Amino acid sequence: MTFFIFLSVLCLSNLLFPTIAQESASLRTYIVHVNVVDDTVSSNFENLENYYNSFLPQTTSSSNQQSRMVHTYRNVVNGFAARLSNEEAEIIENKEGVLSIRPQIVYPLHTTHSPNFLGLHQNLGLWNGSNYGKGVIIGLLDTGVTPDHPSFSDDGVPPPPAKWKGTCQLEGTACNNKLIGAKNFVASEPGPPIDEEGHGTHTASTAAGNLVKGANAFGMANGTASGMAPLAHIAMYRVCSEGCAESDILAAMDAAVDDGVDVLSLSLGGLSAPFYADGIAVGAFNAIQSGIFVSCSAGNSGPLNTTLSNEAPWILTVGASTIDRNIRATVLLGNKDELDGESLFQPKDFPETLLPLVFPGSNGDQDTIWCAEGSLDNIDVKGKVVLCERGGGIARIAKGQTVKDAGGAAMILMNQEIDGESTLADAHVLRATHVGFPVGVSVKQYLNSTSSPVATILFRGTVIGVDWAPQVTSFSSRGPSFASPGILKPDIIGPGVSILAAWPVSVDNVTTTKATFNMISGTSMSCPHLSGIAALLKSAHPTWSPAAIKSAIMTSADQLNLDNNPIIDQNRLPADYFAIGAGHVNPSKANDPGLIYDIQPSDYIPYLCGLGYTDDQVAIIVKGVVSCANETSIPEAQLNYPSFSIALGSSALEFSRVVTNVGDAVSSYTLKIVSPPGVAVSVTPSSLDFTSVNQQLTYKVQFSLSGDVPKTPFVQGSLMWMSGKHVVKSPISVTF
Repeated sequence: MTFFIFLSVLCLSNLLFPTIAQESASLRTYIVHVNVVDDTVSSNFENLENYYNSFLPQTTSSSNQQSRMVHTYRNVVNGFAARLSNEEAEIIENKEGVLSIRPQIVYPLHTTHSPNFLGLHQNLGLWNGSNYGKGVIIGLLDTGVTPDHPSFSDDGVPPPPAKWKGTCQLEGTACNNKLIGAKNFVASEPGPPIDEEGHGTHTASTAAGNLVKGANAFGMANGTASGMAPLAHIAMYRVCSEGCAESDILAAMDAAVDDGVDVLSLSLGGLSAPFYADGIAVGAFNAIQSGIFVSCSAGNSGPLNTTLSNEAPWILTVGASTIDRNIRATVLLGNKDELDGESLFQPKDFPETLLPLVFPGSNGDQDTIWCAEGSLDNIDVKGKVVLCERGGGIARIAKGQTVKDAGGAAMILMNQEIDGESTLADAHVLRATHVGFPVGVSVKQYLNSTSSPVATILFRGTVIGVDWAPQVTSFSSRGPSFASPGILKPDIIGPGVSILAAWPVSVDNVTTTKATFNMISGTSMSCPHLSGIAALLKSAHPTWSPAAIKSAIMTSADQLNLDNNPIIDQNRLPADYFAIGAGHVNPSKANDPGLIYDIQPSDYIPYLCGLGYTDDQVAIIVKGVVSCANETSIPEAQLNYPSFSIALGSSALEFSRVVTNVGDAVSSYTLKIVSPPGVAVSVTPSSLDFTSVNQQLTYKVQFSLSGDVPKTPFVQGSLMWMSGKHVVKSPISVTF
């Protein structure tokens, strides 16, 4: 699995292409899905293990059989993971009862102010109304945890609820009322689930870290750090080391169901796949059957379309956006132009004296353009400000190291055109600023306008109140969904750029306390924001289903930024629904959505049959026998989803939706339609009148062509049910 973190210490190009795990020359791990039709087998774990062992070839049923079995599952999957040769896998594939066998895929490694930005304040609003998430358990599948970090203090946190059945594999009293569970599921690396990477510590503290005063990195973004649900409980399941193995992820999800978690947060994922061949989708489906909300990162493969991960409709798919904070580092050119960028490293001793400015890449050599390692060794950059371009699969901080090694005084790192104006605050190794593509072009134009170009960097620290926030960042993966185009994805966007959260070690080599923090970016960071918000909603509304919580988040989302204009993308253009989904999360509004679109697990079966999946493929997902011939298959857009994704031809299409009243018992809603260009949208009835809480009403929507078909690939609009108190908004995306 791939971590959806946009870290400068990782090579992004390597994050996008999975490879099959080669565990030895002859053996590799396979995931085997089987039929379990005997209740005496499924109800008894020993019987189940014996049943699974019966599928292994006789050559492995002796003393080494146990070592071949990697994981056995019973909650989220009917099946097991085992180390097999290709020949043995072929034998198992032909055995009666085997639904599927395939090699697991291992993917390479792919969050202080954000609570306030989201409207979460102490003793007010949703935090107060949800008791800060008290009593809710968030399970995170990640790299482990740093248990002695102050973010995981249990000050003010009550004991976990009686339903908690999990355990702690950390020594002594490392677990407490905050960090109630920690287990290691990395089969290749047994041992305690200590975080050696930082990723798990960061995501866990983002979702549910306790309040820590004076949190900062390099003195920047100073304030009180807090997770979204500061009194919720955390259970860490370590599933990642060099990568995140699918078999380990399924084992952790299997355990989390037994342990009694309420929310699962996965900041990892892979390329699009049919849901029956996607371990996360399969595991998540059976988690939601147990009432567990599942939040996953959308991926860091944007801004190109159809680059999403974790597309299943029972998963909340989370894209990344900015908050209204910059860690500003401004380029001052010799012509007096000041051009803003960002850097977490903000030295106080860097002179404002103008220094020579050079672009070594003007020689046309691509490695030099990218400031690849060693590319500046024979170029005079000593004491100069060096312009480098992003790209080449080279980490942003690594480019700065190249400049530093060659004697450069500072670096201006400019985006390539595809990344537009999306910038990140990194912990650079020298004086540096990351600027957008238009700023980079301006720097180049200045370079070419004078024989003696000069520049410096003005470090202006933390700036709050950026009015174009939230803005979709360039790396956030985009729809449409490849696995199911009739479901609009991503579902939502949340804070994922330059997020400050707990870190295992000091990044400034100055901090000597355990309160160490780092600022990193990725959909890995936006996902735990939504996981924590889901925990708050679960605490405030304990009877809501996972689909109800998702609906509340989506239909209450914001589509305008702080300046009251449409949310923009990396090019400062209005972002489309394939970038923002329903919009940017608004926790307070989600707590009182008025109406919800609920979906029960069984409702997905007609949808899955409608995707053209075979009975066995559906059985893998739902963990039971299914006959699509006996189901009334439905098109994707007929699923009772809070959004619409329509492929429209010459014939009109009609779909229905069922809404449940979770607002005032007696309430009326009127209809407002913003029709997509070239599309006529009609809804019956045009008003909804409720007389009781939890009352359900149905409406029908018809889509048809109107006038000339637009020449754009897709158009969008919206459908809103409005009362005096609520606006329940569903985005509409139409392709032709």
